[in-house]
Amino acid sequence: MREVASIVTPDTLLRWHRQLIARNWTFQTRRPRRRHVLADIDRLVVRMATDNPTWGYTRMQGALKNVGHRVGRSTIARMLKRHGLPPVPRRPTAWRTFLRAHWGVIAGADFFTTEVWTWRGLVTYYTVFTIDLASRCVHMLGSTPNPNEAFMRQVGRTLRFADTRACRFLICDRDAKWSPALQARLADAGQQVVRTRYQAPNANAHAEHFVRSIKEECLNRLVPLGDRHFRLVIAEYLEHYHRERNHQGLDNELIAGAAAMRTIGPVPRRARLGGLLNYYARAA
Repeated sequence: MREVASIVTPDTLLRWHRQLIARNWTFQTRRPRRRHVLADIDRLVVRMATDNPTWGYTRMQGALKNVGHRVGRSTIARMLKRHGLPPVPRRPTAWRTFLRAHWGVIAGADFFTTEVWTWRGLVTYYTVFTIDLASRCVHMLGSTPNPNEAFMRQVGRTLRFADTRACRFLICDRDAKWSPALQARLADAGQQVVRTRYQAPNANAHAEHFVRSIKEECLNRLVPLGDRHFRLVIAEYLEHYHRERNHQGLDNELIAGAAAMRTIGPVPRRARLGGLLNYYARAA
C-alpha cells in the first residue's frame, strides 16, 4: 500500500472502485441494426418513385413520414441516383401504371395456331381472340385454316358487335393480317388499333399469357381430330377459363361468379374433356 500510495491518491482508488461497481451492474443493450433499416427505406423509396413518377423529393419525404421514417431530401436524392432513377419530371411513367390507368377501355388481340388432323391430313388453324385487360374476359372471334381478307372482314364485323365494343383501344402486334382497311373499319366503330413494336411480346402481355395458358393447359395435351372436335375443345376451355379457373391477376378469384365459402360437405370434381380440365367445389 505504501508503494501504491506514492502513485495514486485515495480519491483515485475510490473512483476506480465506483467504476468497477458501475460496470458490473451495467447491462449492455443491443441497438437495432441501422443497416437493415436503411435497406428497407431504400427499397421503399425506389418503390414509391417507380409507382409515382410525379412525386418529388419533398412529397416522398412526407410519404415516408407517414410510415414512420424520417429521411432527408438529400438522402432520398442519393438513393434514387444510386438506382438510376432521375428526378421529376424526367422520371418516366411505367407501362404497367399507364395500362392500369386505362383499365376498362383497352383490350388485347392476337392469333394462335393449332395443328388439327383432318381428312386432308395435318392442317394449321389460325384462331383470333380478344382479351379485356380489366376483367380478363376472352372472346373468340373465329378460327380458320385460311386467314385471308374475307376472314378478317368477318373478324372486323364481329369486333364491332361483340362485347368488346366498349374498349376504345385494341392492342395488336405487327401481323399483316391487321391490314389498314381493317383498322379503318374499326376506327369508324370507335376502336383504335395500337400496334406494338416488332418482337415485343411483353407489350401485349395479357394476350400472350392467354395463348400460353390455353396451349399448356389444353391444346398441347390432346390431338384435335377434325374441325368439329377442335371447336368443341376451344368452347370447353373457354367455359373452364371464365367460370372454373382462378386468375392471379384478379387476386386468385374466378372471372364469373364466386367460389363457395362452405367448409363442410363433399368436394366433387367437375371434369371437362375427359379430365384434362378440372374444377373442385363443395356441393350446394
